[in-house]
Amino acid sequence: MSAERNRSLRLAMPPARRFALPVLLGALSAGSTIALLAASAWLIARAAEQPPILFLSLGVVGVRAFAIGRGLFRYLERLTGHDAAFRQLADLRVGMVRRIVPLAPDGLAATRRGDLLARFTDDVDELQDLPLRVVQPVAGAVIAIVLALAGIAWLAPGAALVVALVLVLGLLVATLGQGVLSVRAERRIAPLRGSLADAVLAHVQGLPTLVAYDAEGASLARVADVDARLRRARVRAAVGSGLAGAAVAITAGAAVLGAMQAAAGPLAAGALGGPEFAIVVLVPLAILEVAGVVPVAWATWRTVRRSAERVDGAVPEDLPAGLPTPVAAPQQLPAGTDGPPLLELRDVRASWPDLAGVGASHALGGVDLVVRPGERVLVRGPSGAGKTTLAHVLVGFLAYEGSFRVDGVEASEVDADRLRERIGLCEQRPWLFDTDIRQNLLFARDDADDDALLAVLDRVGLGDWVRERGGLDASVGERGALVSGGQAQRIALARAMLADFPVLVLDEPTANVDQERADALLADLLAAGADGRTVILISHDRVDPSLVDRTVVCADGRVPAAT
Repeated sequence: MSAERNRSLRLAMPPARRFALPVLLGALSAGSTIALLAASAWLIARAAEQPPILFLSLGVVGVRAFAIGRGLFRYLERLTGHDAAFRQLADLRVGMVRRIVPLAPDGLAATRRGDLLARFTDDVDELQDLPLRVVQPVAGAVIAIVLALAGIAWLAPGAALVVALVLVLGLLVATLGQGVLSVRAERRIAPLRGSLADAVLAHVQGLPTLVAYDAEGASLARVADVDARLRRARVRAAVGSGLAGAAVAITAGAAVLGAMQAAAGPLAAGALGGPEFAIVVLVPLAILEVAGVVPVAWATWRTVRRSAERVDGAVPEDLPAGLPTPVAAPQQLPAGTDGPPLLELRDVRASWPDLAGVGASHALGGVDLVVRPGERVLVRGPSGAGKTTLAHVLVGFLAYEGSFRVDGVEASEVDADRLRERIGLCEQRPWLFDTDIRQNLLFARDDADDDALLAVLDRVGLGDWVRERGGLDASVGERGALVSGGQAQRIALARAMLADFPVLVLDEPTANVDQERADALLADLLAAGADGRTVILISHDRVDPSLVDRTVVCADGRVPAAT
């Protein structure tokens, strides 16, 4: 087991101070189960001897107490155990997000979104089974079984030894047999679950295109095929669990027969009374009932271990080359300065991470550029020239070589979050969440009221359009399906203006707009987005020179110093 997977499993376990109480309550619940059968056996056998009723009172009270205690302790165990596990699960999920963030967005370009979603939800959820279905039940069962065997040994040492041997052998056979029957199926469940999520997501998101090209049936067949394989794997795993349960039941019968044989001698010699003999013979049934959690816990452990592998596999141990590494001791950008910062790029080189399906064709081979505060600079060049690579370097998505200074501070030595507070990016395909316009804007500034949101929409030319659609509660659809490309760009710009970036990078803002409206959209975006800010406009289309202060040309990943 790798150190990384060990780390995930450790994160899934609640701290001892929080988890000790559920384990204790579990032991009390299991102990009450065993004690209930022991008290019942003694009461029935003793009552058959027809003693005065007073001699049976203790047994009657014990049966009632253990019956109530078994359910009460079980409820409290589930309550406290799940509380501890869910709290730890929240920390685990937050930790996974923190590990994914340095990869986003460029390090996740080749990641299957459905599979990543399954790892983030289903596989992380599986890790809660480590405390709830592995550690807690096994620890409670071991405590109760040891005490029960000690009680049998006090009455009939030979019977306790026989029960212990049968118990160990039976659990060993049940556990190993289940592993042989189910291990292959269990190994396939988590990957198939991710494949199913990926297939369903691809089908739902691509449904319009699939219908248009009459490919919906093939896509549904793929979903059905993955679902059928997942179902078969789950059935095979369940068969193994069922056979393990049958083995435990057979073991219980064998333990009863062994205890009866071992206790027969002391009973005949008068060293063991009838009620005590009933306890020795029947308590193994309760012991095996409690011990039945062991094969289940072992199977759960295998599933948890594979989920931990998938959770850690979602994020590589080492960041791919081309992504910036977190700064151990970040430098601070100058504070208290008015207006946008000075940007200085000297011989900047960068490339995309080497991921499956993503090459380095959009690399920067040497960019020399100085952007003065408040300038509106157009970066022109054909598709594939490296313009988007430059944009991602400016906001810290990609690592670089050379020098890129922000107000005299090297950008690679600044915390990425602090850098992106100064430099914001409106991407070529802005991401809009499947919710209303209000929430899509509040991601930028969560304390903005409706008046502020409508004011910024007016500034980008969407105020009247939003009011016609019913206000800020109007939905934009999944990934902005209910808005046009130009409207999506304006919403993204409004979001950037709410965030109040001193430097705003607009990457191909007219890529989704027809040529007739491109000039008007650019004029509106630059007029609204400037407002004292530095604006870096990236485009391969024609742009009216009057809209910008300066034009530089990016070709073959280079921006010569002369420009």
